[in-house]
Amino acid sequence: MFANSSVFKARISGRALLLASFALFCTHGQAAYEPQVMAKTADEKPAELQNVGIDEKLGQKIDLNLKFKDEYGKEVTLNSYFDGKHPVVISPIYYACPGLCNFHLNGFTDALKLMEPGWAVGEKFTMLAISFDSKETPELAAAKKKTYMKLYGREGAEDHWHFLTADEATVQAFTGSVGFKFRWDEAQKEWAHASAAIVIAPDGKISRYLPGIMFDPKDIKLALNEAAEGKIGTLVESLVLYCFKYDPHSSKYTLAAVNLMKMGGALMVLVMVLWLTPVWIRSRREQKKADGR
Repeated sequence: MFANSSVFKARISGRALLLASFALFCTHGQAAYEPQVMAKTADEKPAELQNVGIDEKLGQKIDLNLKFKDEYGKEVTLNSYFDGKHPVVISPIYYACPGLCNFHLNGFTDALKLMEPGWAVGEKFTMLAISFDSKETPELAAAKKKTYMKLYGREGAEDHWHFLTADEATVQAFTGSVGFKFRWDEAQKEWAHASAAIVIAPDGKISRYLPGIMFDPKDIKLALNEAAEGKIGTLVESLVLYCFKYDPHSSKYTLAAVNLMKMGGALMVLVMVLWLTPVWIRSRREQKKADGR
């Protein structure tokens, strides 16, 4: 009996100890538990990229009266680069950028070098690089211009490719008008920003954004011709523009099937007219001869 009693007590004590241990684990576990932060989904921006990017404002007009300083320190307005006939391509960058801005300018310059004669900077369009860092100086802009004039290697380009700086109020007014958002990254000690060339129509309206750091010469030509409403380039280049449509998802110009079909239909009508006109003229002549008898 005593043996059974001892076994029973041992079982009770073991269960009590197990329950006590479980309770202790739960209370300590709850106190020590820290929920893990869920991983960000693909459509969420990292904290470093919050308020960074481009809000496209196609069709909106920029303020051409904004005042900047060119690479020589001379005060200029944006309006001085618009002649009412040719588009202007603007690259928002900063000259001390250690990476992305250089990649952007390198990529655009490489594409410009591949464009055939007649499409050099200054012939059909003007180029502007505008610093969004109000602390940068014309001296820094001049040094950057010297680098890219040498890289581009086209005579006369320096008169039509300018590198501008401005005070903080002007920078904010300009970047706000084109939807260019950027912020200072204190940890990296540099600006966090996007990359795009902005094509402005001769009247100052935003015509097209060409994002990225690599560019296709064909896309640049189509964007420039689009901004000029087909008034620059040859007739063939204007017809090519009619057949292409800008795809914002791929950031490229792609064949526009509807326009292509319209052009094909018009071409067929033209061929039929050219083919039938001699037949009609011959028929009229034969009819006149018959009437004369």
